[in-house]
Amino acid sequence: MSTEIAWVLEVEIVPGQADNFRAVAADLIASSRTEPGTLAYEWYINEAGTVCHIYERYRDPIAVLTHVERFGRFAERFLQACRPVRFSVYGTPDGEVQAALADFQPVYYSLHDGFNR
Repeated sequence: MSTEIAWVLEVEIVPGQADNFRAVAADLIASSRTEPGTLAYEWYINEAGTVCHIYERYRDPIAVLTHVERFGRFAERFLQACRPVRFSVYGTPDGEVQAALADFQPVYYSLHDGFNR
């Protein structure tokens, strides 16, 4: 069984906050780049520049908790620039991870079938 945890966080960019959103995104990406357990951290913005999907994948629960702790330094700026719409979490996060993610009201999905290379 894999210990990896992944998610997609969909956010709407607050009108007039596009520059601030891009700035906080750049800071979060730079910070996350140094986290050894962060396997993927990708931000996708729609053509209109109004919605962003943030794809994140972590090696294990410890890596998730490390990221969440670091995110706290950016949370206020992030939430001023965007509004979370949907938060889909994949894998089997333990209770500590679920508690750490609770403020974003995630929906959890367990693996039904498939593979990862």
